[in-house]
Amino acid sequence: MKQKIYYHLYENKFVIKFIYILIIINVIALILESYQELREQFGTLFQWIEIFSVLIFTIEYILRLWVADLDKEKKNSRINFFFSPLGLIDLFAILPFYLPMLFTIDLRVIRILRLLRLLRIFKLGRFSKSLKTISEVLKETKTDLITTIFVAFILLVISSTLMYYVESDAQPEKFASIGHSFWWSVATLTTVGYGDVYPVTGLGKLLSAIIALIGIGFVALPTGIISSAFVEKIQPKKEKSCTCPNCGTPFTSKE
Repeated sequence: MKQKIYYHLYENKFVIKFIYILIIINVIALILESYQELREQFGTLFQWIEIFSVLIFTIEYILRLWVADLDKEKKNSRINFFFSPLGLIDLFAILPFYLPMLFTIDLRVIRILRLLRLLRIFKLGRFSKSLKTISEVLKETKTDLITTIFVAFILLVISSTLMYYVESDAQPEKFASIGHSFWWSVATLTTVGYGDVYPVTGLGKLLSAIIALIGIGFVALPTGIISSAFVEKIQPKKEKSCTCPNCGTPFTSKE
């Protein structure tokens, strides 16, 4: 019995596609429900979608927790599943529905709990090969990304400090402190440039131009790290798909 349930949860393509489609329907319903006119007209439909989805997700979560001990490679498999990222996502995806029934909660807290329903989109990570690949790439490049983030933080602190001392006398209301200048540094280094805070002195404009140019090159670093790792991850799969399934001989393409 337990083996069959494990198979249906992790191997049965029909069950996987059903859960996949249900997650997408939930995300679409959450977006549409944010429109007041649609909420007033189709509020009952949204409620029934929520009730049905929570029922299915609850059964799925309980069954996954029940069959987790079939994983012989891990000790205390159920505890590991409960505290695993996917296990916590499954739990938080259904908690917002049950908490108001168990406790008296302020309406503002209920609104925040409803936002947690958006966590259901992360359940796709269990079924989507693309999301799994992205997750693997981020894990492999974690050290490099942390390094670039650390360097970015240093650049932000240095640029905001310099701009504070250069512009604070000319614009005391906009560059009142290094903290105020930090917003300008973020907007400039990321090349967003909202334009609500900008230098007016000659030295400040020169410094701003230099920081903006540094930002153009620096923002490309994480993109390059992730994209190169992504290509390395995808290439072996493409090469594997271009081999004969019977003898393993690679196919040669003719131009």
